[in-house]
Amino acid sequence: MRLDKYLKVSRLIKRRTVANEACDSGRVLVNEKVARASYDVKVGDVIEINLGQKPLKVRVLAVNEYATKDTAADAYTVIE
Repeated sequence: MRLDKYLKVSRLIKRRTVANEACDSGRVLVNEKVARASYDVKVGDVIEINLGQKPLKVRVLAVNEYATKDTAADAYTVIE
């Protein structure tokens, strides 16, 4: 699944266009490297999002095409 879509489905970022813009501006790192919106997310990847004061770092646990409000948080775990 594309990185921008994963960020939206997992509800880490509210809108896909915002996720796409964050990736294009270099604010999203995957495994400590700047990632494009088209990056293919895999289980075990570490995603760091730098939007705001404190960066958010998560590890991908599952890549699901769809998620409800209740199951969205099961797709990742917060690191640090």
